[in-house]
Amino acid sequence: MRIWSIHPKYLDAKGLVAVWREALLAKHVLEGKTKGYTNHPQLNRFKIAKNPVDAINQYLSDIFIEASNRNYNFNKQKIDWKFKKNKLTVTIGQLNYEARHLLNKLQIRDIIKFEQLKTNTTFDSHPLFKVIDGDVENWEIITNTNKDAGL
Repeated sequence: MRIWSIHPKYLDAKGLVAVWREALLAKHVLEGKTKGYTNHPQLNRFKIAKNPVDAINQYLSDIFIEASNRNYNFNKQKIDWKFKKNKLTVTIGQLNYEARHLLNKLQIRDIIKFEQLKTNTTFDSHPLFKVIDGDVENWEIITNTNKDAGL
């Protein structure tokens, strides 16, 4: 499961569809509608929100908006649009880690998107998150495949 902290505008088509599906799965977990993935580390930051379900609905709303901007047909009914706005935090180290991770994926599956992004020195966060100082988040599963990819 990858629930990106970086803004969805950076994701390629496969990435945007995947984060939509994975965030919907996360929503079901947070609503208690599934027994799988309940202890997945990516969910920890949502679980500590004042209202985790509101936070994931807000997260999904921005994914939906990005998809709509690209003329994708995501199901708006999957989101409870009455959510109360949240602001979760994410570290600059996490954003940088995710940017490298995404660039590594794009270099393989979407070279055009990779070429567009490879010279970015900063990546905006998903609107749900406020960026704070810090290293990679403690819930992240670090892999050796996230080498420098042009950052």
